[in-house]
Amino acid sequence: MARSLDGLVLAPVADQAPGQVGTGTRFTYHEQDGRIWAEYAGGDVVRGHLVGTREGDRLDFRYVQLRTDGSTASGHCASTVVELADGRVRLEEAWQWESQPGSGTSAVEQLPGASS
Repeated sequence: MARSLDGLVLAPVADQAPGQVGTGTRFTYHEQDGRIWAEYAGGDVVRGHLVGTREGDRLDFRYVQLRTDGSTASGHCASTVVELADGRVRLEEAWQWESQPGSGTSAVEQLPGASS
């Protein structure tokens, strides 16, 4: 199993569509006994939260966020935890909005020098 996500700060590797997370968004992850949660903000997201579970290298969680335009959105994401060659963590994600149409894939990576 990949190492714990607890205390790690991750950021998207690419921008998504307007109103979604982007390279300016920062996720602070927490993990305990197979449960994961994170707070995130930045870019078009004023505040976001995710909660879910981890089994091995697989995460399954729901997310909800408040955007800078005052709208809210929620969805579901399944991620795979990958350890990069330099020891940082990458999450490869498949997500789907539940509050609006849309789905896709994305990746977030631990920031260099951020908690480990």
